[in-house]
Amino acid sequence: MKTKKTIYIAHPIGGDIQGNIKKVLEICKAIHTDTTIPVVPYIVSLQYLDDENPKARDLGIEADFEAMRRGYVDEVWLYGDRITGGMKGEIDLALSLCIPVIPKTEETEREFEKLFKK
Repeated sequence: MKTKKTIYIAHPIGGDIQGNIKKVLEICKAIHTDTTIPVVPYIVSLQYLDDENPKARDLGIEADFEAMRRGYVDEVWLYGDRITGGMKGEIDLALSLCIPVIPKTEETEREFEKLFKK
């Protein structure tokens, strides 16, 4: 049996939360193959935590970070039209844990280069 790569999907959520959840699920569907598994713990958290409530949001973010700290994530892929503050935190943690971060859109690639490749 082949080892599968687990990919953490970093994508903007705030603002149009339901629309962004739909976009993330479409990304997951597109990349989920026999060799790649998307990892998106925040999608589950958003079903019962209020992203507009700072305490609940922090609780959800901590769950995301725990997946990375436990070594469950092989790579972080960046999607969307920008890198948000939440995504920046995900990137910072991934880089500190030596998890490769890979921009998947022109916008995230441009911002990633500007923010992290100084």
